[in-house]
Amino acid sequence: MPAVPESGEGFLEPAYGERSLGDVVPAVARALGVAWDEPRPGALALPEARAYVVFLVDGLGSRLLERYAHAAPYLSSLRSAAPGTTCAVPSTTATSLTSLGTGLVPGAHGVVGFTSRVPGTDRLLNALQWDKRVDPLEWQPHPTSFDRLSAAGASVTVVNKREFRGSGLTVAAHRGGEYVGADRVGERIAAALAATADRAERPALAYLYDGDLDWTGHRHGVASIPWLQQLAMIDAEAEQLRESLPSDVRLVVVADHGMVDCPPESRVDVDAVTGLRDGVLLLGGEARFRQLYCAGGAVDDVIVAWREVLGDRAEVLARDDAVARGWFGTPDPRVLPRLGDVLVACRDDVAVLSTVDWPYEATLVGLHGSLTPAEMLIPVLVD
Repeated sequence: MPAVPESGEGFLEPAYGERSLGDVVPAVARALGVAWDEPRPGALALPEARAYVVFLVDGLGSRLLERYAHAAPYLSSLRSAAPGTTCAVPSTTATSLTSLGTGLVPGAHGVVGFTSRVPGTDRLLNALQWDKRVDPLEWQPHPTSFDRLSAAGASVTVVNKREFRGSGLTVAAHRGGEYVGADRVGERIAAALAATADRAERPALAYLYDGDLDWTGHRHGVASIPWLQQLAMIDAEAEQLRESLPSDVRLVVVADHGMVDCPPESRVDVDAVTGLRDGVLLLGGEARFRQLYCAGGAVDDVIVAWREVLGDRAEVLARDDAVARGWFGTPDPRVLPRLGDVLVACRDDVAVLSTVDWPYEATLVGLHGSLTPAEMLIPVLVD
């Protein structure tokens, strides 16, 4: 598979507007015959169909599917020689799901990480758990792609766990469709069938989410037997879904990011290294993509200190430099303060942890968030 161009640091730059996760639903809309913005040359294109099911498997990076193809024969059979597709930056669930649902770059939709600063406060917003003090309609005010499809007359259904109904992330990322709570595989497949049933030829999109592979990778690692067994179960679920759907309904399987196992010897604990806390008011982001919120005038000193400790194990740069590289797309001025003053993107299998602020991260094996090919490349599998 031809790769997305790599940067000088061995990172994969996001292919926003062409072949990124945010381009999937616009491509589906065009395939359904719904009027949409003109795509860029070379942008993702999908075959025409009356209805589409978009099945997102959390944590199923392209490199993982290539490496463990034997455990997922159905999904592997759908791989093609098409150019690679990337997720957003950072390569994390909350950011990617919002990019999928809105069709916008992170700098526009504003969900810029697992945790990011609430401007004007000393608080971090955990985008998966949210915060009742933060209105998701203010945090992400733009119409979603689901909104646009519904307004154009298409049927849009979001199928996800019951506990996610009305959550801050769901409202920010996936509002605009009918929400169907489904906690089990059978429920998800039945919901997809109902959502794409022939309704007088009305275009239809059903979006399904499965987070079990990501959960397993975090806890056991992507080289583990539990992860391989879970991948086989996902493969069977996808194949069963395809077999249950009518022939005039297309299935597209995508992911939100890949994952990297980070062994103990590759981990850096900021609370065990003198000087890494100096000038840092808030430690946000996540272990593979730290966002540092600094005291006034401390940015340059923080960059020097972190570069001295991490060396070539991570790219440490100021927010403006990361924006200039296009990591977040063109940012809205209201979104800029949510990004760290300093960004730390890990290379190889390195992780930057805090046993004081984020002790839970230290219990995880598989991690993601940075710009390595293992994390950035995602499959777009069409059947």
